[in-house]
Amino acid sequence: MDLKSLLNQALSSDIVKKGSEQLKTLGQDKSQLGTLGAGALGGGLLGMLLGSKKSKKWGKSALKVGGAAALGALAYKVYNDWNANQKGNTTPTPFDENNPRHELIILKAMIAAAKADGHVDDQEMARIQQAIEELGADNQVQQLVEQELRKPLDPAEIARFAQNTAQASELYLASLLIADEQNFMEKAYLNELAKQLGLDDQLVAQLNLQVTGQ
Repeated sequence: MDLKSLLNQALSSDIVKKGSEQLKTLGQDKSQLGTLGAGALGGGLLGMLLGSKKSKKWGKSALKVGGAAALGALAYKVYNDWNANQKGNTTPTPFDENNPRHELIILKAMIAAAKADGHVDDQEMARIQQAIEELGADNQVQQLVEQELRKPLDPAEIARFAQNTAQASELYLASLLIADEQNFMEKAYLNELAKQLGLDDQLVAQLNLQVTGQ
C-alpha cells in the first residue's frame, strides 16, 4: 500500500464501519485509545482507531468523500462559492492531485488532526505499528505514520503547506474530517489551524457545513 492508496482508503466513507469491526476482531479496548483522540491515520487503521465516536459523525455528514480528488474538488468548490462574493476576488491554484506531494501533505494534516487531543505513548504506538503491518503498508507509509504521530503537534507547520486560500481550504477540510469539534482540545486545534491558515470565518463556516450538515 502506497501513500495514494492510503489516502484514498482513509477517505473512504465506509472506513469507520470496517474499523469498528476490526476493533472487535482484535479485542482491543476503545478506552485504551483515549489519548489518541480521534485516532490515527491510514485506511482500516483510521477506522479502527476512530471507532464508534466518529461513525456517528460520518454517518450524518453531508460529505461523502470517495478519495483525495473528491476531497480537493469539494474544498475548491466551497472556496469558489465563498470567493465569488469577495471584493477583488482572485483564482488561486488548488493542490495538484497528480503530484505525489499532495497526498503527503493531506496525510500529514489528517495525522495531526488525529492526535489533536493527546499524546501517543509507546504502547499505543506498538498497536498502531502492528495494525499498519497487517494493512500491508510499505516502509514509506510506516515511517511516515510513526514520524508524524511522534512529532509535537504544530498547526502552524500544517498551515505552511498551503500557498493560497484554496489550498488552505482543503487542508482545513481534511483536518475537520478527522478532528472532533465536540472535543475541547480538538476544537481548539481546528480553531488555531484556521487562524494559521488565514481562513475567513464565513469560509470556515461553509467548510464546517460540508461535514456537519448544519
